[in-house]
Amino acid sequence: MLRSAITVRPQTNGMEEVPIGPGAYVLMLDLERSVPIRMVTLPRIHLPPGRYAYVGSAKGRGGMRARVQRHLRMPKKAHWHIDQLTKMASIVEILAFPDADECDVVERLLRRRRTTIPVAGFGSSDCKRCEAHLLALS
Repeated sequence: MLRSAITVRPQTNGMEEVPIGPGAYVLMLDLERSVPIRMVTLPRIHLPPGRYAYVGSAKGRGGMRARVQRHLRMPKKAHWHIDQLTKMASIVEILAFPDADECDVVERLLRRRRTTIPVAGFGSSDCKRCEAHLLALS
């Protein structure tokens, strides 16, 4: 069972509230216009404007805080699928789940009404459990 999330709004610079330990996190993204996303492992796609949730995990050095700070940093070299999207969308909120598994968070979010998977494989190329780690919220 997931514990309650720690909620941070990046505009207020509350990164000290994001734990430095391991866990799962959700980047809440607002995309104002349709954008093409090109990824090596997936065909070129166009994401329509809207609200998206990207679910990631951090288990290494610096934990969730270091990973979230990397997502917020600009410019950056694209390493993960989400790097393409964070260059074009606004991260409006961050949810941190200490010691949680990202796939459990994805499952929890998919149980919500009007949550869909916009692109199969996005953010989950190394995951055997989830269809994607990017969700569209409406």
